[in-house]
Amino acid sequence: MNLSFYIARRYLFSKKKHNAINIIAGISVCGVTLATLALVCTMSIFNGFQELVTDFFTAFDPELKITAKQGKFFSTDEERIKQIKSLPEIAVWSETLEEQAMVQYKRNQTIATIKGVTDNFQELTQIDSLLYGTGSFMLHDEIVDYGIMGGELVGTLGTGISPVDQLNIYAPKKGVRINLANPSTAFNQGHLHSPGVVFVTNQAKYDAAYILTSLEFAQKLFAQKGKVSAIELKLREGYSINNVKKQIQNILGEEYVVQNRYEQQADVFRIMEIEKLVSYLFLTFILAIACFNIIGSLSMLILDKQEDVNTLRQLGASDRLITNIFILEGQLISFSGSILGIIFGVTLCLLQQHFGLLTLGGNGQFIVDAYPVSLHFADVCLIFATVIVITFITVYFPIRYLCKRIIN
Repeated sequence: MNLSFYIARRYLFSKKKHNAINIIAGISVCGVTLATLALVCTMSIFNGFQELVTDFFTAFDPELKITAKQGKFFSTDEERIKQIKSLPEIAVWSETLEEQAMVQYKRNQTIATIKGVTDNFQELTQIDSLLYGTGSFMLHDEIVDYGIMGGELVGTLGTGISPVDQLNIYAPKKGVRINLANPSTAFNQGHLHSPGVVFVTNQAKYDAAYILTSLEFAQKLFAQKGKVSAIELKLREGYSINNVKKQIQNILGEEYVVQNRYEQQADVFRIMEIEKLVSYLFLTFILAIACFNIIGSLSMLILDKQEDVNTLRQLGASDRLITNIFILEGQLISFSGSILGIIFGVTLCLLQQHFGLLTLGGNGQFIVDAYPVSLHFADVCLIFATVIVITFITVYFPIRYLCKRIIN
C-alpha cells in the first residue's frame, strides 16, 4: 500500500489532540455530502421533467419528419420522394399540410393552424390516447369534412366538445387584394364539423392552436392541390431512427430537412438542457465553497500533526511525501462525502420515483401529482467526477502552499 495513502487513511479515522479538528472534518464531509446529494436530486428531477415532456410530444409528433428547406410546400411526385416511400424501413407514410387560417364559430373567431393529415394518422402517432369525448377519430365522410380541435382552442371559440353548428374556415387567396365592398372574395372558405372529440396534449403549442382535418380539405382550402408541407414517417421495429434519418437525408440532399422528434421540438429541449446546465454549474459553485471547509480542516490537521511530520522527516521522508499525505487526506474527505451524497441522493430519488413523497400540490391541477424523477447512470458518474476534480483543484494548491510554510 502507498505510504502516503496509508498515513492519510489513518489520520482520517484517528482521534486528534483537539476535538475541534474532528468536528470540522465531519462538517467538511457533510458539506460535500449535501452538495453531492443536491446535484443528484436536481439533475434527476430535470431528467424526469424532460422525459415527461418527451412522452407528450411522442404521442403527437412523428418519429421522422421531412420538410422543404426553402418554401412551405412541395410536391410528392419527385423521384427522390418516391424512392424514400419504397424503403423497407418505413412502416407508416403520412402526408400532411399545415397553414394558418381564421376560424369562426358563431360570433367568436381566432387564428388557428389547420393541419390536414391522411387517414392513417392514427397509425403514425398515439392520437387515440389524447382524445376526449363521446365520438371517434374521423376526418371526413362522403358528405362533410370533420375537424378535431385542441382542448384550449375549444375554450377560446366556445364550441364545447360536440358543437352543433359548423366551424367556418377562411384562408386568404394568394396574390388577391381585399375588396372592401366584398371582402369574402379574397378568401377561400371551408366548413368543418365536429366528430365529437377533442385532443389534449398538455402542450399549449398544439392545444391552443391546432385543428386536425383531412389532407384533401386542407389542400383545397389553401389552394395547394397535390402539394404537402411535410411527410411524416413511422419506422418498423428494430431499425435505428438516426441511421434511417441519415439514409433519407443522403437520398434527398440539401433541399430537404429530415428531423427526429427532438429536433422537431428543438427549442423546448434546448431550454430544458440550458436550465439543467445552469443548475449544474450553480450547484458545482456551491460544492466549491463547501470544499473550503476541507482546507480549514487540513490546515488544523497540519498543525496538529507537526510532531509526526518531524518524525517522518527524521526517518528520511521528503517534503513531497508529507505534502501528498495531506492532499490525499483532502481527497479522502471528498471521496467519502461524494460516496455518501450519491448513496443518499440515489435513495431519495428511488423513493420519490416509486412513492412520490414530494408532491407538486395544486389538488390535481398539474399533469402529475409528484415531482417526476429519472436517474441516469451517466449523470451519477459526471457528478462523482465533478466532486473529485473540484475538490482536487480547490485543495491541492492551498495545501501545498500551507505545507511549505508551516512544515518549514
